[in-house]
Amino acid sequence: MKKSTKAIHTPYERRDAWDSLQIPVYNSMAYEFDDAAYMSEVFSGKVIVPDYSRVLNPTVMHFEDRVKALTDAKEVSAFNSGMAAISAMLISVAEAGKNIVSSRHMFGNTYLLVTRTLARLGVEARLVDLCNAEEVESVVDENTCCIFLESVTNPQTEVADTKMLSHIAKKWGFPLIADTTIIPFTEFDGRAIGLDFQVVSSTKYISGGATCMGGLIIDYGNFPVISERIKKEMVFNLGGYLNPQAAYMQVLGLETLGVRYKRQAESAKEIAEFLESLPEVKGVGYIGLESHPDHNLAKSLYGETAGAMVTFELKDIEACYDFINSLKLLHRATNLFDNRSLAIHPYSTIFATISDEEKREMDVKPTTIRLSIGLEDTDDLKEDLLQAIKGSGNGK
Repeated sequence: MKKSTKAIHTPYERRDAWDSLQIPVYNSMAYEFDDAAYMSEVFSGKVIVPDYSRVLNPTVMHFEDRVKALTDAKEVSAFNSGMAAISAMLISVAEAGKNIVSSRHMFGNTYLLVTRTLARLGVEARLVDLCNAEEVESVVDENTCCIFLESVTNPQTEVADTKMLSHIAKKWGFPLIADTTIIPFTEFDGRAIGLDFQVVSSTKYISGGATCMGGLIIDYGNFPVISERIKKEMVFNLGGYLNPQAAYMQVLGLETLGVRYKRQAESAKEIAEFLESLPEVKGVGYIGLESHPDHNLAKSLYGETAGAMVTFELKDIEACYDFINSLKLLHRATNLFDNRSLAIHPYSTIFATISDEEKREMDVKPTTIRLSIGLEDTDDLKEDLLQAIKGSGNGK
């Protein structure tokens, strides 16, 4: 079956008692067992069925099965947010005395997780230019536990060569891990581009219009010890397992992901081209534009599609504030890939708790606006963007 069909027709592990076409929401916490011996087998992991919904739930398991079918992954683990998935992933590979090789081009909370939280636990962050093989090679050693990157960095829109990074990781024997939220996993083959694990915020495209939060670890089975830690230690001990209501909503979201994403990505490219034509706009960040420095690399890794996040530059921070305040249709809100189009000034919001010096090092600029393009008619979006740019003093 093709992916759009798999997203709808991946079978349930067990037939529903009432033959429901859609997976039920199993809000039960506990499950009945026929006898003590069978109960012991389940709790000891010899039989994999739900025993307690903090660690296994039928609705969540079915969501994981659908993602597994769409990615051809060995295992998929669902968490209650994208950050929960990233935290579980990195904690499963790291330990005191080890180091994580990554970039300063990261989402704000991911950066703080790596440089603050994990640092307190004795894990060193080695932040380098992941687009420079020599620089990466210069910091990797026997204590490196992984290379971690974002497939398309948020908001810098940088793309690193995962095949090159995978070659380095394989040589040293540690995993390559990527947060691939910006382009859905249905659009490319993670294994083929060298990834060992993907982490995804399923809050974004998958939830189907920002209905609920969720996160995923997609595991291609190359590191069995780490796989075991994720399924046992991270799910059992950290308490970040996805809840069944969110899993149900995200199963529904998967069923329409293909058609929604196609529309959003096409609209994003049209909006990026429109912004590039405006004299008030000082630069546009969208990997689908031929003018983007990483366009050809992104195309070779992720195909013809380029996601629905667009960034652009205005002349100064005051112009950015004026633009945000002048919007009438686009929503002033965080999040990405809602059905509604959203606009935010990253420097003063999602990176607000990071020092100005660190933001400079991360290439988070006070002149950047980030857009998440939704399902509206592009003519309406262009009209709102144009009036906000023209009417906010950007042309003065």
